[in-house]
Amino acid sequence: MGRIGRQTITLDNPPVIQAFAAVAGKKEGEGPLSDSFDLVFQDSFFGQETWEKAESAMLNRALALALGKAGLDYKDVDCVFSGDLLNQCAGSAFGIRGTDIPFFGLYGACSTMAESLALASMTVSAGYANNAAAVTGSHFCSAERQFRMPLEYGGQRTPTAQWTVTGAGCAVLSRQGAGPKITCVTPGRIVDLGIKDLSNMGAAMAPAAFDTLYSHFSDTGRAPDYYDLILTGDLGLVGSGILRDMFYREGVNISGIHNDCGLMIFDREKQDAHAGGSGCGCSASVLCGEIMRKMRQGGLKKVLFAATGALMSPVTSMQGESIPGICCAVSIEGE
Repeated sequence: MGRIGRQTITLDNPPVIQAFAAVAGKKEGEGPLSDSFDLVFQDSFFGQETWEKAESAMLNRALALALGKAGLDYKDVDCVFSGDLLNQCAGSAFGIRGTDIPFFGLYGACSTMAESLALASMTVSAGYANNAAAVTGSHFCSAERQFRMPLEYGGQRTPTAQWTVTGAGCAVLSRQGAGPKITCVTPGRIVDLGIKDLSNMGAAMAPAAFDTLYSHFSDTGRAPDYYDLILTGDLGLVGSGILRDMFYREGVNISGIHNDCGLMIFDREKQDAHAGGSGCGCSASVLCGEIMRKMRQGGLKKVLFAATGALMSPVTSMQGESIPGICCAVSIEGE
């Protein structure tokens, strides 16, 4: 592995995304990407007693589905990198419990899928693992209870608010295989421009997305059109507009090749998702569903996956703190 510029790491032995799987909830299954999910649950509890247990069940199911596609058992996986939105990464810890796979619990908020992919890819590329899994998920109901108000409160949502996705995604990375490869990663820096509005996560995360993407292009010498798709997640309507404006001020137009997971997963007109989807299960289920399927089919050759996260907590927000943003970028290239 080598470092290019300030932030980007190139992988000498690019790991292969051998298999992937995405599961989703009922609302997500009614959206534009319904056909791309491996499994859609009609019950928000997923057969469990609580929403938190349902979140763990989703993560476990996504992992099992992806391993099944790869023809692997739990014992064949050297480590799993997993994260969610619950305190102490409880969703992941209880979801991975019982698999006996060495576990790394992560928290990058909505950027966790890119973070888990970055760390898993570096681990495999360096030879520390033959097979590693990157798993991420979120649940609308558990996130509302933790970060905002209980659902029973029935609070009014502002136009800039986003809808936390109920979903999970898993990618299995291996040293050998024929799938798309992760060629380089650009870890992000924490960027905080003072946004304090909990109902406007897109505005809080967009500067971090710009910072990481701009660094990636500067480090690699690549122009944005090197990629077929620059995929952020989850800036939603507001954040995506801010990101494009920031690039436009630098004389770069990314409109033709940029899309956002939060804008893809719901039909904003018909599903009342306001500014779009959010939650780390959003980018995870979109990437491990729609995007990876297109890459396998040859519809996409090169994708820069840049998931974004708002690194806040209810406690810091109640203390008057602003919302720090983070973005991690992963370059995925087909054969």
